[in-house]
Amino acid sequence: MANIRSQIKRNRQNEKRRVRNKSVRSEMRTRSKRAVEAIESGDGGGEALRLAIKRIDKAAAKGIIHKNQAANRKSRLMKRAAAAAE
Repeated sequence: MANIRSQIKRNRQNEKRRVRNKSVRSEMRTRSKRAVEAIESGDGGGEALRLAIKRIDKAAAKGIIHKNQAANRKSRLMKRAAAAAE
Protein backbone atom coordinates (compact mmCIF):
# COMPACT_ATOMS: atom_id res chain seq x y z
CA MET A 1 0.00 0.00 0.00
CA ALA A 2 1.27 3.44 -0.91
CA ASN A 3 2.30 5.96 1.76
CA ILE A 4 2.26 9.01 -0.48
CA ARG A 5 -1.07 10.87 -0.31
CA SER A 6 -1.23 11.60 -4.02
CA GLN A 7 -0.64 7.92 -4.81
CA ILE A 8 -3.37 6.86 -2.37
CA LYS A 9 -5.77 9.21 -4.15
CA ARG A 10 -4.58 7.95 -7.55
CA ASN A 11 -5.29 4.36 -6.43
CA ARG A 12 -8.83 5.33 -5.42
CA GLN A 13 -9.41 7.04 -8.77
CA ASN A 14 -8.02 4.09 -10.71
CA GLU A 15 -10.29 1.66 -8.86
CA LYS A 16 -13.38 3.78 -9.62
CA ARG A 17 -12.44 3.96 -13.28
CA ARG A 18 -11.69 0.23 -13.45
CA VAL A 19 -15.15 -0.66 -12.14
CA ARG A 20 -16.84 1.84 -14.48
CA ASN A 21 -14.89 0.58 -17.48
CA LYS A 22 -15.58 -3.04 -16.57
CA SER A 23 -19.35 -2.58 -16.82
CA VAL A 24 -19.08 -0.81 -20.19
CA ARG A 25 -16.73 -3.47 -21.56
CA SER A 26 -18.98 -6.26 -20.27
CA GLU A 27 -22.06 -4.68 -21.88
CA MET A 28 -20.18 -4.33 -25.17
CA ARG A 29 -19.15 -7.99 -25.16
CA THR A 30 -22.67 -9.16 -24.25
CA ARG A 31 -24.24 -7.15 -27.08
CA SER A 32 -21.65 -8.49 -29.52
CA LYS A 33 -22.33 -12.08 -28.47
CA ARG A 34 -26.08 -11.58 -28.84
CA ALA A 35 -25.57 -10.11 -32.29
CA VAL A 36 -23.45 -13.09 -33.35
CA GLU A 37 -26.07 -15.51 -31.98
CA ALA A 38 -28.84 -13.68 -33.84
CA ILE A 39 -26.85 -13.71 -37.08
CA GLU A 40 -26.05 -17.42 -36.78
CA SER A 41 -29.64 -18.35 -35.92
CA GLY A 42 -30.72 -16.93 -39.27
CA ASP A 43 -32.75 -13.98 -37.99
CA GLY A 44 -30.47 -11.58 -39.80
CA GLY A 45 -29.74 -9.97 -36.46
CA GLY A 46 -30.55 -6.45 -37.61
CA GLU A 47 -31.60 -4.99 -34.27
CA ALA A 48 -29.02 -6.93 -32.25
CA LEU A 49 -26.30 -5.87 -34.68
CA ARG A 50 -27.33 -2.22 -34.41
CA LEU A 51 -27.21 -2.35 -30.60
CA ALA A 52 -23.81 -4.06 -30.62
CA ILE A 53 -22.34 -1.42 -32.92
CA LYS A 54 -23.82 1.31 -30.73
CA ARG A 55 -22.13 -0.14 -27.63
CA ILE A 56 -18.81 -0.56 -29.45
CA ASP A 57 -18.92 3.08 -30.56
CA LYS A 58 -19.76 4.21 -27.02
CA ALA A 59 -16.85 2.27 -25.56
CA ALA A 60 -14.50 3.83 -28.11
CA ALA A 61 -15.85 7.31 -27.38
CA LYS A 62 -15.22 6.82 -23.66
CA GLY A 63 -11.68 5.60 -24.33
CA ILE A 64 -12.30 2.10 -23.02
CA ILE A 65 -11.18 0.59 -26.30
CA HIS A 66 -9.11 2.23 -29.03
CA LYS A 67 -10.96 3.61 -32.06
CA ASN A 68 -9.13 1.18 -34.36
CA GLN A 69 -10.13 -1.72 -32.11
CA ALA A 70 -13.73 -0.51 -32.36
CA ALA A 71 -13.46 -0.39 -36.15
CA ASN A 72 -12.04 -3.93 -36.22
CA ARG A 73 -14.82 -5.27 -33.99
CA LYS A 74 -17.53 -3.63 -36.10
CA SER A 75 -15.90 -4.86 -39.30
CA ARG A 76 -15.86 -8.44 -38.03
CA LEU A 77 -19.52 -8.25 -37.02
CA MET A 78 -20.57 -6.79 -40.39
CA LYS A 79 -18.51 -9.40 -42.24
CA ARG A 80 -20.30 -12.14 -40.30
CA ALA A 81 -23.69 -10.61 -41.05
CA ALA A 82 -22.87 -10.33 -44.76
CA ALA A 83 -21.70 -13.95 -44.90
CA ALA A 84 -24.87 -15.15 -43.18
CA ALA A 85 -27.07 -13.15 -45.56
CA GLU A 86 -25.67 -14.97 -48.60
